[in-house]
Amino acid sequence: MEATEPQQTVDASQPENTTTEATEATPSKPIHSLVVDTGPLIKNDPPVSTLIAQAHELYTLPSVIAEIRDAATKARVETTLLPFLKLRSPKPESVKFVTDFARRTGDLEVLSRPDVHLIALTYELECERNGGDWRLRKTPVQKGLNGKAPGRETEEKQGDAADQKVDGAEDTEPEAAAGGQDGTEEKSTSEQNTLEDISKVEAEAREQPTMQQETITQALDSLSLEPSALPTADTAPDDAATADTKSQEEVDDDEGWITPSNLKKHQAKDQLSAPEQPIQKFLQAALLTSDYAMQNVALRINLNLVSPNLARITRVKTWVLRCHGCFQIARDTSKQFCPRCGQPTLTRVSSSTDAAGNFAVHLKTKNFRWNNRGNVYSVPKPVAGTASGKARGPGGGKGGWGRELILAEDQKEYVKKAADQRKTRQRDLMDEDYLPGILTGDRSGGAPGRIRVGAGRSVNSKKR
Repeated sequence: MEATEPQQTVDASQPENTTTEATEATPSKPIHSLVVDTGPLIKNDPPVSTLIAQAHELYTLPSVIAEIRDAATKARVETTLLPFLKLRSPKPESVKFVTDFARRTGDLEVLSRPDVHLIALTYELECERNGGDWRLRKTPVQKGLNGKAPGRETEEKQGDAADQKVDGAEDTEPEAAAGGQDGTEEKSTSEQNTLEDISKVEAEAREQPTMQQETITQALDSLSLEPSALPTADTAPDDAATADTKSQEEVDDDEGWITPSNLKKHQAKDQLSAPEQPIQKFLQAALLTSDYAMQNVALRINLNLVSPNLARITRVKTWVLRCHGCFQIARDTSKQFCPRCGQPTLTRVSSSTDAAGNFAVHLKTKNFRWNNRGNVYSVPKPVAGTASGKARGPGGGKGGWGRELILAEDQKEYVKKAADQRKTRQRDLMDEDYLPGILTGDRSGGAPGRIRVGAGRSVNSKKR
């Protein structure tokens, strides 16, 4: 028994070595380094098992874990995902590069500090894994990439050297051929054989067109306008094809319904998610996030971007604000005044960023007209009080319509209302002074609406 045990262990170890060699030759996971944002961690989409199965290494920031405030979510992340995560902070050089790039694209005002650091960490890992930033862009207006891969330059040099060797060998061939008479005889016989083969091929090529013309004329003569009663062998495949098309149409009709199996797919379409492509090659570094501003900056740098389905995102579609007066683009969709000219002329338009880093704004060019109704009206004169503190009247025109008229962003009335709305969004439900809407009569649904700017469209139709 002792003599047979070593043989058994040797036989069992051989297939293990072959499997390890096969896995090293072909990577089983499509991503090497995956940087994860806070959103996928909180939503658990994709789950932990999918992340581990698709990526060799998982990275995130130490501050991302601190952003999770829910006790149950934080406990789940710390117990299931944190042992597989590598906490790493980017270098100041990477942060500076991403900050300058986002400032040029206009996304810096809507990006938080952790967002910038996550993009910088992805940029840093991309440079480390690929040996430099040759496949990235330094500026948003750059059309091409920074350079070629380090391996391609050596391959081109080797190819040039091989071409030179081939040219030298061709020059030496005639000299070697003139060495003996036996070689000339063999060449002459081979040339005769090749000439015979060429003549045979030309004769066959001449016969083929005549055969094709005869078959076509016979088919045309056999055609008739009368419908055939019985299906022939030629019509049977057509019936089968129609049956296949009907079955495909039925399958397409079934795919239109929303079922539990395709619910996430339809949700991604409704959220205007980017067109996705399956990962076709091994990605050295990628970023997993659902933030549109981060996706826009990452695509314009040419970083690999991955959706929650772990499919590669090649185009990001989102909404921005565009000034109708000065054509300024504002990323912050909560603004009501243009950051350049200061007028309330911002319109909501859709924009897209493709894999080449091109940013495009899609305007409503068909029958679009700017509505100037309500822009020209007389502002009521302000009413001052008296020394005794008694006001002469409410002011603001008939019914007080112009009492708190807002015309600019730095106006004190606008600043006060914006601060009040900010407080209502951050209202604590455990506050002792908080009363629900059913008692206070507030019917705004918990979320405050937009602040009214100007006097409205129907200001000139009011009776004063």
